[in-house]
Amino acid sequence: MIKSKITMAIVAALALGYGTAYAQSAPSDGSQQGSDQQPAPDVKNAKKLQAVTVTGSLIPQSQIETATPIITITADEMKAKGFTTVAEALQQSSFATGSVQGMQDTNSFTTGAETLSMFGLPVGFVKYLIDGRPMGNFPGLYNGSDTFNSLSGIPMDMVDHIDILPGGQSSLYGSDAIAGVINIVLKKHIDAPTIDVRYGWYKDGGGANRRISFADSFSAGKFNSLVGLQFDSTQPIWTKDRSFTKGYFQQGTSPGIPLRDTLVYVPFSYDSTISGMYLSDPNHCQNISQFWGGTTSEHNRPGHGLYCGSPDTPGAGTLTLDSKSASLYTHNTFDVNDDLQLYGDLLYNYSEKKWENGPNTTWWGTAGPSAGSSGGYFWDPTLGGGSLVDLQHSFAPEEVGGYQHIMNKQYENAYMLTLGARGTFGQSNWDYDLGFTHSDDHLRELDFQRVAAGVEGYYSSHVLGPQQGTYSGYPVFTPNYAAMWNPISQADFKSFTGYSNSFAKTWDNLLRGQLTNASLFHLPGGDAGIAMVVEGGNEGWSSTPDPRLLEDVTIDYGNGNTVTTPYFWGTSATPGAGHRSRAAATVELKLPVFSQLTADLSGRYDNYKVGNQNVGAGTYNLGLEYRPFESLLLRGRYGTAFKVPTLSDEFQLPSGYYNTVTDYLNCGRLNFTGPTLVNCPQNVSPTQYNGETYGNPALQPIKAKVWSYGVVWAPIENMSMSVDYLHWSINNEVAQLSADTLSRTEYLCDIGTIDPSTQTCKNAFDLITRGTAGKIINGVQLLGPITHIVTTKLNVANEQVNAITAHFSYGHDIGSLGRLVLGMSYSDMLKHEYQDYVIDPPVDLLRHPNYSTDFKSKGNASLTWLKGEWSATVLANRFGRSPNYAAYASDGYTAKGAAKLPGWIRWNGSVTYNPIKSLGLSLQVTNLFNKMPPVDHTYPGTTSLPYNTDNYNVYGRAMYLEANYKFGQGS
Repeated sequence: MIKSKITMAIVAALALGYGTAYAQSAPSDGSQQGSDQQPAPDVKNAKKLQAVTVTGSLIPQSQIETATPIITITADEMKAKGFTTVAEALQQSSFATGSVQGMQDTNSFTTGAETLSMFGLPVGFVKYLIDGRPMGNFPGLYNGSDTFNSLSGIPMDMVDHIDILPGGQSSLYGSDAIAGVINIVLKKHIDAPTIDVRYGWYKDGGGANRRISFADSFSAGKFNSLVGLQFDSTQPIWTKDRSFTKGYFQQGTSPGIPLRDTLVYVPFSYDSTISGMYLSDPNHCQNISQFWGGTTSEHNRPGHGLYCGSPDTPGAGTLTLDSKSASLYTHNTFDVNDDLQLYGDLLYNYSEKKWENGPNTTWWGTAGPSAGSSGGYFWDPTLGGGSLVDLQHSFAPEEVGGYQHIMNKQYENAYMLTLGARGTFGQSNWDYDLGFTHSDDHLRELDFQRVAAGVEGYYSSHVLGPQQGTYSGYPVFTPNYAAMWNPISQADFKSFTGYSNSFAKTWDNLLRGQLTNASLFHLPGGDAGIAMVVEGGNEGWSSTPDPRLLEDVTIDYGNGNTVTTPYFWGTSATPGAGHRSRAAATVELKLPVFSQLTADLSGRYDNYKVGNQNVGAGTYNLGLEYRPFESLLLRGRYGTAFKVPTLSDEFQLPSGYYNTVTDYLNCGRLNFTGPTLVNCPQNVSPTQYNGETYGNPALQPIKAKVWSYGVVWAPIENMSMSVDYLHWSINNEVAQLSADTLSRTEYLCDIGTIDPSTQTCKNAFDLITRGTAGKIINGVQLLGPITHIVTTKLNVANEQVNAITAHFSYGHDIGSLGRLVLGMSYSDMLKHEYQDYVIDPPVDLLRHPNYSTDFKSKGNASLTWLKGEWSATVLANRFGRSPNYAAYASDGYTAKGAAKLPGWIRWNGSVTYNPIKSLGLSLQVTNLFNKMPPVDHTYPGTTSLPYNTDNYNVYGRAMYLEANYKFGQGS
């Protein structure tokens, strides 16, 4: 039986298929296949029918609201609220307050992947499960650094519901479960063969979407199977399709004028009439006026002069992906007898994705190899009696052959296979489940590149001419400037461009065994339960860039003047590969101490073997549920969580670079510190060093203390509300130390501010290498100059977060007019502090916008109407305030114009009509009122994306028509 009014209120809402509940049953596979089983008519099985397995506990139970707050989104709810993908449904949820990179970040490392940040914590701090089994990692590295999970390969039409557990859950689910757990539960049975067809489009153009899916369940004796297929095809939205992004910002801090598509700039000249000016085209851009659809012309920039540019240059990038995907899902069971069932699941996804960054990464200039280390300038002794000059040219579509033909491409093959057996030991209360899961993800990336030798050779022969030595460190050229304003043929462009071809992959094996007894012994409040899990496996990651990305070439500019530079112009890569094995054991106890109080205790130990090193982490959790009366639940939990370092953290291969750094130690010995540091002699600081970075197999797990408390109240039938307060205290976070931080630490250790015997000082001393010959200045003996710094990753960062979440649902009959269901959800970040290194003070991320642009709060409210064959839903989604550009640039709110942007509210809606039992017709609309992000007037006129692409989008209103037909259902 169902025990409380809270449960009845939640079940009533869930039965309608709409409204977010606070706890939702995630039935074990066997219980979901009830119609396919032959139940034994005994007391044991009848008792089990009363219990379900709730995400957040391994023990079946009759209460679906627990010590852990749980949010459930059903498949019907996702569609009714206008969400078109699993990623969108989760990213729009109130708990996803953090800024994340996505498909608008076309120059990032993982444009083709989708993820989220729970409560502003790193994207890798969420544990993703599919039917309770860990999801495999995406092979690409988020922000070029960390492996993570991508949500883009989950077929929407195969999803039954999604459970979200905020807060640390490592005592049950192991590594990564710091911010929370997201369990995507796929369908296990459908009543009839079903075909679903959907077509969508955007009001302002681009983004047309087509989806078709088919699924069927069938049985043959003791064998039961579900097979589903889904195909998606989506056209891109180009920046030219949106008024916000097709040109330069006209409402900012400076006039919105075109960038310098073709430029000859003279920052210094002995001729004062041209010093600091642009050299204008004598033909006033006529030779290239056909560029950018005939919009290229002469423009004036006050204080600098005339140049050639087009207002349409920003329109050549994409805002969304050009994508095609196909997914296969199958779930199969075979009932050997009443006590044993074999099962097998397969989820496979193939996708092709393309995107374009436009001329932002398709240009040439003397800032490349031709200038060597001179900062982008060369010396022309014939211009104005001697001048420093900078050249640049952004390639026009007419030279490229159309930007749609040079898009970056990504191909992904991913699958997850599970085989296992489960059942009951005779007539006992002991259930078992033994399963093996293998996941595999292969990624191929074709990135459009400029070949350094080719593009430099072209401009050397057509514009620069041979290099004539150097002058004060600047290369000397006497260019043919008129050639800068001559078009480049498409054949010439193709001769110095092409694609790099890189591969990456991840794999994971997991063997897991579970024993469960939901009636271990009797307590005053009911039966105590226990679950025990033992698991083991291994995982691997590899990144194999195109070999040319790791290659340097030597370019000869004439007269013996050469420069060594990466093979591809302005691009390099870092390879890596590694694997590790792991084992874990988990125990959970459910103890109904008495009728009003239930305790849930769980503990887990994980061990990872990295090379010859074993890394272990133990976690625990204590949860309490107190019901003073049947309509009220008071709950709380305290425990620990952890995250093992990612495989890329441990196994990225070494890569080198050159840079300069302030020598705090030697400057300090000369008494130049703080405000006087700028007076430190230039022959002492800054100093050039050879830098090196690589993975660190000795990294230790990230650890967290987590706790929460809250209340769930169901004052009347069909109404339920909850409020929960959550806390994270995270330490030992992995961070990549900067050279500046290491140099400062070395100085503080040298003067004793930090104890030289600490690990902090040992790291600084070990990672910095100095030359042997130190200078003596003013009688002070200095150490040798810094020559080498290793900026590897270490366990050095700490983080604290406090947040609050609230939920409300209410269903009400309105007589002959049908039924209304109201749902609301809200999250607010109360505190978020981050300490990058032990010598740094904690940074308040809510007040330092250069560190974080996360939303402080998010909330949504939905209203659903149901009557007979009709249903309709409207959703209001509010994104809270976030810092504007001026606040981000100044890292605060005291600079001119610095402020927080107002909240952004977007409305979605849907209407569904079932003319016959077998047919459902739907109209879904996202961003019903075509609401654009709040205008940020602090962006300069030189930008074409005047909004934070990690928080907002300008896609606008989208409309979708969908038809769902179930064969054999009659009228």
